[in-house]
Amino acid sequence: MASLTLVEAAKIQQNPLIAGIIESIVTVNPMYQILPFDQIVGNALLYTRENAIGGVAPIGTGGGSNTIPAAAKTPATFTPVTTPLKALIGDALVDHFIETTMGTQNSQKGVQIMSKAKGLGREYQRQFILGDSSVDPLEYDGLEKLMPTAQIIDGGGSSSVTGFTLDLLDELISSIKSKDGQVDFLMAHDIAIRKYMGLLRASGGASINEVKTITLSNGQTQEVMYYRGIPIYRNDWIPVTGTTTKITDVYAGCFDDGSRKVGLSGLTSAIQSGIFVTNVGEAEDTNDTITRLRFYSSMAIFSELGIGKINDARVFGPAA
Repeated sequence: MASLTLVEAAKIQQNPLIAGIIESIVTVNPMYQILPFDQIVGNALLYTRENAIGGVAPIGTGGGSNTIPAAAKTPATFTPVTTPLKALIGDALVDHFIETTMGTQNSQKGVQIMSKAKGLGREYQRQFILGDSSVDPLEYDGLEKLMPTAQIIDGGGSSSVTGFTLDLLDELISSIKSKDGQVDFLMAHDIAIRKYMGLLRASGGASINEVKTITLSNGQTQEVMYYRGIPIYRNDWIPVTGTTTKITDVYAGCFDDGSRKVGLSGLTSAIQSGIFVTNVGEAEDTNDTITRLRFYSSMAIFSELGIGKINDARVFGPAA
């Protein structure tokens, strides 16, 4: 007598489905969770940077030596800066039949909305490093585009004999001056952080177990490494080039304190801040419902002394 087959048994037994979606598209960037966002009214923020201070000069007393030098009469000069908000958008379309008949374990609409929100956040993070309005006018300018030339430290690239060093990291930290020298973050791709860990192991006197606990925007906490009391945030949106020899950038900076005069800040609309969701309703020509997600955002470096980077540091492989 034949026993019950697996095929027959499966006809009356459904395998359990775990609610929720396990993420497989992930780019590590905890700094996005702690980046301050400044809400602005209007579609752009205007601010003014000091360019040159008004001239002064020593002067004598009496006897014709009290003529005011020309250098004492030069005025202060300034550089106006405009940072516009840019729009990100995503439409979640779900067939009404699917939405109403196949939502037992997972809301079909809810899953699509969450995925669109994740996509908006990922695109903002990409532009935070790589955005370039001269290539795509719809993007905001990211750190690579906005980095002041005077704040770039040459990492030597593939021609460097020593590659990335702790001395370079110290030089980078010293370049941040806008917040009385306070440095709020170091930021690097994972491969650069692994190079940093190797430098600590080689130094013999440094601890590789020094971590700080940070609080993310969702209220959760996460441990991050730190150097000289400065948290090191992994950001895998930072490009790595090369094969045998790998080259990447390492950033340092400070966050703006709300004064709009120091450091770095994300920007978003004060009217509808962050990612906001609108139920558009029924599509006219199809049996779909439409949910629209928008994110009006940008990024500002208020003081150019609040950001710096080691450019093209060799973090892996032999020098060319």
